[in-house]
Amino acid sequence: MNKEKKSIVVLGSTGSVGLSTLSVIEQNKDRFETFALTAHSRIDLLIEQCHRFEPKYLVVSDPNQLSNLKSKIETAGLDVIALAGQDGLNEIVQHDFVDFVVSGIVGAAGLGPIHKALLTGKTVLVANKEPIVMAGDFLARVARECEGVILPVDSEHNAIFQCLSPLLPPYYSEQGISKILLTASGGPFLQTSLADLRNVTVAQAIKHPKWNMGRKISVDSATMMNKGLEVIEAHHLFAVPAEAIEVVIHPQSIVHSMVQYIDGSTLAQLANPDMRVPIAHCLNYPKRVKLNVDHVSVKDILTLQFQEPDFKRFPCLPLAYEALSHGSAAVIGLNAINEVIVDEFLNEKIGFSDIPYFLEAALNAFEAPTPSSIEDVLEVDTAARQCVRQILMKSQTAEHGLSN
Repeated sequence: MNKEKKSIVVLGSTGSVGLSTLSVIEQNKDRFETFALTAHSRIDLLIEQCHRFEPKYLVVSDPNQLSNLKSKIETAGLDVIALAGQDGLNEIVQHDFVDFVVSGIVGAAGLGPIHKALLTGKTVLVANKEPIVMAGDFLARVARECEGVILPVDSEHNAIFQCLSPLLPPYYSEQGISKILLTASGGPFLQTSLADLRNVTVAQAIKHPKWNMGRKISVDSATMMNKGLEVIEAHHLFAVPAEAIEVVIHPQSIVHSMVQYIDGSTLAQLANPDMRVPIAHCLNYPKRVKLNVDHVSVKDILTLQFQEPDFKRFPCLPLAYEALSHGSAAVIGLNAINEVIVDEFLNEKIGFSDIPYFLEAALNAFEAPTPSSIEDVLEVDTAARQCVRQILMKSQTAEHGLSN
């Protein structure tokens, strides 16, 4: 590896965040090189990426795919080491050669590698909000103690980061922030009637009007649970209390977030919806480099619109605020329960309008002690998943009984 360049691990390189990261790396070959690429099961695309970016390691998170990966590496004649599973992910993020870890793994699965990377003092670019939601306080403490760095790639949190002075968290008590305005596109159903929401299909829910994202996060955007999780993420990243974080609907997705200060100033970050912008900002921080993306024009900002969110249309959003008010176990439960319920919807086992119904039912039923370690966080996560699966099973059993 060339240590004149910064060495990068891309966790989830075949997903939308991974593809955007590789595009940034390709535009800055004089500054960056790939050390490892990982995927869950998309082996063919991983092999294609290996040809282009020549990493030292390829990792498949599904251990059952390891033999398939090795076979295709051999067939392609590639000089690369194949690893698998959690152990494989942990090995690459802790390697001495690694400078940056970009985490684009969906859901709670990204928590372990982020934790291990911070333990070895890496700079971690976090695009998947769930690990911060689950264990933000613990990860921040590990980063402080082990000289690791957490940089936010999620477009809204990166916008907040850019609106703050060039220091790392925490900010709230030290820099005169009065409020964070977290913008939200409103997703594909901002104008859909409440009655029609009951008939939403999976294909409609994953078709975001502005962003090209994975299936799970697209559904979260449609329910605005994504924004609820982002409220919790902002609370952890920037040490801002929930009452100082306000969600604002902004359909154009040009203003990615705003920060209000106690002196009356409000700063905003504007860019076209393109994940390469926040990724490039974090990889080059505190410098900026030229990036081949479309810049915002005057025409883009002539008709910017903002409105308050409708909690009747988006009941998942107030549930996120409520969970945050109840402490870390409730927040972990919220994230885990939502993952299970969204998976049920994506598999067409429940309807779109059932998502907030089951989410609230499971949150009301779930109880767990406050975690005191990362291991405790994972136990709470597991318990919450078991709780919601039992509720879903009872519901399905009852429906089956009625149908007979």
